[in-house]
Amino acid sequence: MSGASPTVTPVPSNERARARRLYAKLDALYPEAHCALHYETPFQLLIATILSAQCTDEAVNKATPALFAAYPDPAAMAQADVADLERLVKTCGFYRTKAKNLLATAQLLMDDFHGEVPRTIAEITRLPGAARKTANVVLGNAYGINEGMVVDTRIGRLSVRLGLTEQTDTKNAKKIEPDLMARFPRDTWTQLAHLFIAHGRAVCKAQRPKCDTCPIKRSCPKHGVI
Repeated sequence: MSGASPTVTPVPSNERARARRLYAKLDALYPEAHCALHYETPFQLLIATILSAQCTDEAVNKATPALFAAYPDPAAMAQADVADLERLVKTCGFYRTKAKNLLATAQLLMDDFHGEVPRTIAEITRLPGAARKTANVVLGNAYGINEGMVVDTRIGRLSVRLGLTEQTDTKNAKKIEPDLMARFPRDTWTQLAHLFIAHGRAVCKAQRPKCDTCPIKRSCPKHGVI
């Protein structure tokens, strides 16, 4: 998905009310839900999120302490040797491409954004390796800006299972994101992603979801009570 805002089609008030009830239940269940990537600055979150593509948050968090110790900000990383970046991010998968993207991103931040991570989806998605999901992660968690909804594999899966989207393809983030945006209040979008991820990890797993003991199964269409 590009930096362009998705088309959000309004949904009936009962759908929005149901979404608010679901959010309240998840928020009560997972009060400590938060961004799993470790970072201290918007730049570090941007870099960690780029590295997280097709890689676990745990693997990223193992790589970034040494990476950020060596290159803590855009000015430092823009001067890096790409071979050194490759060495530092090798455990994150697709490390050669990611190292090139990190270097190019840092250089573009220095050249076009005065060394600062921008605050719009359109600008962040100009950065190599940063797609719309990355922009939503950075804006929501680093800046508190709810411009869109993060949709990863877990969020897509829960969205379909809970009947929060018209889509059946759990990987269709382009279509699922606006469906979620239409149902949930804007000020919940960032935290909602963390809540969905927490529930997906704990209960609503891809294989063998724990439906019998799921604390929100009354909100699941599968069980007939929403």
